[in-house]
Amino acid sequence: MEKSTDILFLERTRCGEQDERDLAGQTSGGHLFHHPSAHIWRRDGTEYRGKEAGTVGFFGRKKIEVPPHPRQDPRIQGPLTMETMEQVFSGCVDFAKRPVALGGAQGQTATLCYLSGMVKMERVSDYILRPMAQDRDLGACPQSQAVDRILEGALYNLLVVERTTADQGVFDLINGWCLLFFPKCGRVLSFLVQTEEKRSISASENEPPLKGPRDSFVESIRTNTSLLRRRVRSPGLRIKELLVGRQTVTPVDIVWIDGLTNPETVEAVERRIADMDIDALIATGNLEEYIADDIRTAFPTLSCTERPDRFSAGVVEGRVGVLVDGLPLGWLLPGTLSQFFKTPQDKSQSWLAASALTVLRYLCMLTTLFLPAAYIAAVTFHLEMLPTKLALSIISAKQDVPFTTVFEVLLMLIAFEIIQEAGLRLPSSIGQTVSILGGLVVGSAAVEARIVSPAVLIAVAVAGIAGYTMPSQDFASALRIWRFALAVLAALAGMFGVAAGGLLLICHLASLESFGVAYLTPFAAGDGEQVEGHTVLRQPLPWVKLREAALKTQNRRNQR
Repeated sequence: MEKSTDILFLERTRCGEQDERDLAGQTSGGHLFHHPSAHIWRRDGTEYRGKEAGTVGFFGRKKIEVPPHPRQDPRIQGPLTMETMEQVFSGCVDFAKRPVALGGAQGQTATLCYLSGMVKMERVSDYILRPMAQDRDLGACPQSQAVDRILEGALYNLLVVERTTADQGVFDLINGWCLLFFPKCGRVLSFLVQTEEKRSISASENEPPLKGPRDSFVESIRTNTSLLRRRVRSPGLRIKELLVGRQTVTPVDIVWIDGLTNPETVEAVERRIADMDIDALIATGNLEEYIADDIRTAFPTLSCTERPDRFSAGVVEGRVGVLVDGLPLGWLLPGTLSQFFKTPQDKSQSWLAASALTVLRYLCMLTTLFLPAAYIAAVTFHLEMLPTKLALSIISAKQDVPFTTVFEVLLMLIAFEIIQEAGLRLPSSIGQTVSILGGLVVGSAAVEARIVSPAVLIAVAVAGIAGYTMPSQDFASALRIWRFALAVLAALAGMFGVAAGGLLLICHLASLESFGVAYLTPFAAGDGEQVEGHTVLRQPLPWVKLREAALKTQNRRNQR
């Protein structure tokens, strides 16, 4: 008991009164123990190890031990009463309440409470307050009988449920419901009257449609699921919702087709999302970095899109979709390398044109990766590889340049990244202008000032423009990081360094997986089966009879 008191005092000074209450409850239950020598806390079989007290860290600062992360369930203690709601939302200017007379009868009064801005006042007035005031039978009967009549449809509201716990009542208010308290019988009804204010559906800005539908996901998850239902009208479409985030309580929907999608993949996605014990799910990284197989890579292992048609096509292929409330994006799992080279337009145009464009994207990927490194290696170590006239031209242009080729290339690559980042952060009205003018002015001025040679400027510009052909910006960002690494290897060992970097990149990509599917699919790990219609060259759609074997779908055949 003395040890429990000591650890409770230690945590009290660090975590505050709320964590003190949580820890007190766990200590009294016998789940929390303290080891004085190693500073180990055990809670429900989980060990939390900290440093010795007084350990000095970086810059001489005292390291603070990481406390446990207790979770209170239910979050709101106490009964579901009006007093509890007033205590929870005390100091909140948007919390409102008002009395309601049942049928206008005296002594038959209920209390309505809601959060302003979260409910649509017209629905509250027309579907709840007015019928309750005009229905004389509600005022003439006991309140418990009046509650039963309302549950049976006495009011016009679309959805009404009875709540029994404070947790349910609080989160109903937060989600745009209103609560009606009947003090004489102690029962509480919750009405769905949430506002539908949201951003209108418009064309995607990051994935502009050339030949296809012109709608995109918005921040409302119910709007996004409706866009999906309008395209995939299968009764087997399943949408399961989980709540993530202790503070935000964000709805996350998992989408798949029952009888088609691999159940193991669905279970893996559900398990990883359910294990996300974080405070907030607001940004995309809060989801991607928690459910990805490997976060120690620059390459994305989850494919995201703003377009419902692309999302629907992925679900029909046998992938698992994820939608998050508040984010206008949809994720498709598992993610493979070939996904990041495809666009929705590939199936909307001729298969010959789509195949040619896909081949062009792969060539641009190789160009943006290896062109700066190949230029450094050729000019610095292997000048004999270049044609004589080209070599003489490069040498004559570099005579007045005081820097080495490696420094020139790295300088221009960094300048290119700075101009690109500046263009993204500026308003759209001037961002493009700054990017164009910055590139022209800086490049021309650098050549005229003999800081860089024209050949370096051309090589870096071609590599940068080639990177813009990637349909996925996340994948393009990974290529930009590896472009710097290959340039450094080329500066150290010439073409041998470039070859070693390319081999290292292939080994790295081959080691990645996404929910049990090899990242290099269909180029590797094809399970010994012939890949139909999913290679670099797109086959005519009537010829593609099977889905990808790597997805392990329950029904591989997609057409007659």
